[in-house]
Amino acid sequence: MMDNTFNFKACTSILIGKDASIDGSTMIGRNEDSRAAWAKALVVRPHEEFLEPQTFVSKDNGFTMELPKVRGKYTATPEWTKEFGLFEEAGINEYGVAMSATESTYTNERALAVDPLETDGIGEEAMVTVVLPYVQSAREGVRRLGMIIEEYGTCESNGVLFSDREEVWYFESAGGHQWVAQRIPDDAYAVVANQMAIQEIDFDDADNFIYKSDLRDVVSQNHLNPNPETFNWRNIFGTHDLSDAYYNTPRVWYGQQMFNPEIAQVPASDDMPFIRKANRKISRLEAQQFLASHFEGTAFDPIGVGSEQEKRQFRPVSLAKTQESHILQIRPNMPTEVAGIHWIAQGVAAQSVYVPFYAGATTTPAEYQLATEKYHPQSAYWIFKLVGVLVDPHYLQFGRTLQDTQKKLNVILAANVARADCQARQLTGDTLIEYLTAQSNANAKLALAEYQKLAAELITTATDLSPLNFKQDMNL
Repeated sequence: MMDNTFNFKACTSILIGKDASIDGSTMIGRNEDSRAAWAKALVVRPHEEFLEPQTFVSKDNGFTMELPKVRGKYTATPEWTKEFGLFEEAGINEYGVAMSATESTYTNERALAVDPLETDGIGEEAMVTVVLPYVQSAREGVRRLGMIIEEYGTCESNGVLFSDREEVWYFESAGGHQWVAQRIPDDAYAVVANQMAIQEIDFDDADNFIYKSDLRDVVSQNHLNPNPETFNWRNIFGTHDLSDAYYNTPRVWYGQQMFNPEIAQVPASDDMPFIRKANRKISRLEAQQFLASHFEGTAFDPIGVGSEQEKRQFRPVSLAKTQESHILQIRPNMPTEVAGIHWIAQGVAAQSVYVPFYAGATTTPAEYQLATEKYHPQSAYWIFKLVGVLVDPHYLQFGRTLQDTQKKLNVILAANVARADCQARQLTGDTLIEYLTAQSNANAKLALAEYQKLAAELITTATDLSPLNFKQDMNL
């Protein structure tokens, strides 16, 4: 999407079905990409019950709708300022539903002429806020968002990720009021990068497709389908231009290369499928590695060994404008409070580390709630961002040190989650919630301390890397 004052939010997403993951988890994840310095918080919105329905009014475009009297608890990642809207972006609610919004997409001009965007319709900044606290399954999330777009319209084209313990869904809107959602097969994954992704719609398959009731009529009556013998959402509503070939499809190509290296494809291909079955079970760490990737092992890596033209040819998955990256994991055979983990990497995923927060937690550390316009030494966003800023000009000297810290924390945090899971099985009620909150906050504090320690080491070493330096020749 484009907000009132800044440039595009251009994200990358991954969705993984429960039988495609190594441990039976469902996973949805996304890099929230917008601006290189635009701080995010991680908060827990409490369960609230009101005497009367509440009214939501967007500070972004005035979008207004009535909300139910009961609002469920959920995690959220709002921006440092509410001036342009909330942009809560991602979270897991108390019912075990995860949502990530949005993956910005674009409707072609042919379709926009028939169904223009609604300037005061729902946009990215409001979607998590008006949907996630009020749904008890991924399907219900799809239907609620679809209902809102049909009734109020939308001001932009977007893709939205939903999941629960059993299912993973990808929702796409087009024009002002059109929408469709497809269930990711349990044994499959999908990678999405800023273009319409859903392809053939099976209108007779209610288990795997949900859509606007008159979608076929709108397309038929307005002659929008260039291939009437099929109903390919991507071809009917999406774009196919050079920005797709150089900005979008290469990221899909790299993700599919990671999980299906045996399949030959080219980065600029416009024919890559939306759904793939990986050649192995995918781990949570591998999903995070994809979101933190930048074409490693290819000539297109911006910090690799390719030519200057190759290194600048395609837009990488992880880049400086990432505000935060997340994996929303919901695991099987556990209580809802324990099953859901909101993994978040503040700042650039390639330079940060994913920290686990249990869905049952009731609060986050003060550092994660502090998001400021300019650098603040006590803000989690800025603590992680500082390390990236220090590494960037001296990558050859500091890259390995950063990677060592990331690997160390990945191991420790995963081990901590495994131990906490075992202990949580013995707890119930308020005692369980207090334990999950304490464990989440302890992990967060540990990661912050390690990154503060790393920043101190990098600053100390960098003092001797100034261009204002001189190596004395003893022969003088």
